[in-house]
Amino acid sequence: MQTTTDSTVAPLTLGPFDLASRLIVGTGKYESFELMRQALDASGATAITVAVRRERLLDAEGRSLLDELDLDRYTILPNTAGCFSAEDAVRVSRLGRDLLEQLGNPGQHWVKLEVLGDKTTLLPDPLGTLEACKELVADGFSVLCYSSDDPIMATRLRDAGAASVMPAGSPIGTGRGIANPEAIAIIRDLLKNPEHGGDPSYPLIVDAGVGTPSDVTLAMELGVDGVLLNTGIAHAQDPVRMACAMRQACDAGYHGYRAGRIGRKLYASASSPWTGLVSTIPGE
Repeated sequence: MQTTTDSTVAPLTLGPFDLASRLIVGTGKYESFELMRQALDASGATAITVAVRRERLLDAEGRSLLDELDLDRYTILPNTAGCFSAEDAVRVSRLGRDLLEQLGNPGQHWVKLEVLGDKTTLLPDPLGTLEACKELVADGFSVLCYSSDDPIMATRLRDAGAASVMPAGSPIGTGRGIANPEAIAIIRDLLKNPEHGGDPSYPLIVDAGVGTPSDVTLAMELGVDGVLLNTGIAHAQDPVRMACAMRQACDAGYHGYRAGRIGRKLYASASSPWTGLVSTIPGE
């Protein structure tokens, strides 16, 4: 039996970057920039998402979001949140590319692609997402695609050149956790299992709907490579403590999956054997 006492988490190769943390967190919805900075620090994340549409918006004191981030510490992942058409998402992606170049990251063109279907459900538009993905890949982007938990759509996006498929655990901001674990497991199998044409190194990220640390652990125990979340931390009663908990949960799920859980059984199985016991009672 192979055993290990190694408590480290291997870096995650995602697009053009190697990330020390497998937890990716957003920068929106915090009550203040100060609270955001504290939560980001507690999360241990090394990649953080920035919605390109709101990047230049200022707070009540006239401060820009980017001015509040340690750009030497964090890798910025632009996202197309708020886009409802492929055309709009492609345009915003290119704005994000320009932003990264201004920040001193030329040639590192990556984007978290979101093409939403409507403002009520915030579910991804599969046709718009696929269309935008193809165009951005042709334009030289590493595209991380936010998608539904539909396994067939996941394979379509991978085949279109997506650097990562990022199925939702549940709809954005709901905090319902992993609504369909079996679908995530099937996506993992199709994308990562060589028997089904997959590549074990292909990165699969659960994105959206996470509300508690146990949700993060479950996602990682399903064999995904990382978790992206925002609301679950930013809207917690204590965002900093929640960020710390999410960090620990991500690491626990990572090791739990790789340790190999016991199989599920219908009936009990004694921890100690019934046979081969030797009596220690004198005279017996």
